Amino acid sequence: MLHLAAPTDERWAARAREHLPEILLDHAHCEKKAASTALSLIFRYPERPAMVVPLSRLAREELAHFEEVVAVMRARGLEFRRQTPSPYAAKLMAAARTHEPMRLLDTLLCCSLIEARSCERMRLLAETLDDPGLVKLYRGLLACEARHFHSYVELARELELVSEAELTARLDALALHEAEVLRGDPGEPRLHSAVDPALH
Repeated sequence: MLHLAAPTDERWAARAREHLPEILLDHAHCEKKAASTALSLIFRYPERPAMVVPLSRLAREELAHFEEVVAVMRARGLEFRRQTPSPYAAKLMAAARTHEPMRLLDTLLCCSLIEARSCERMRLLAETLDDPGLVKLYRGLLACEARHFHSYVELARELELVSEAELTARLDALALHEAEVLRGDPGEPRLHSAVDPALH
């Protein structure tokens, strides 16, 4: 349903459970960045008025999620702060074509895959955490994350730049690239980090 080329190894969840403050901080940054991305697309493509309302609605939802995660952090004595950007999104977006309008098509599909991976990993957290508050948080976000995946795919479809078969093929190719990105250096514990080699 989420069109991911490879599932997350459950060992990622084991690492995440050991670093929940870092995961929560990264999650907050992810929601903030997702809102910023949706808004930047509105500014970057004013000649695409059909995207304005869906992206505006998506940005509002992402900001609401950002506030929700910050509230959960504060309830646990944590505070939102600056964080070194994760390389995940930049590495994924590096596969986007550089010429328009295919750049826009690929950007929308990459955004859909980010939402899909977020949904998959939040499901893992909801299934494996023993903190009722965090389980409630992540269960509550699953439907929205899945909907955002479909929203970005639908926006790409509505550009009417390629056939349905070509759209699916491009999404398949980007999904393979996304899976390859997650086979890289895990770095710090993040919502979109790779599996720690020490856990192999």
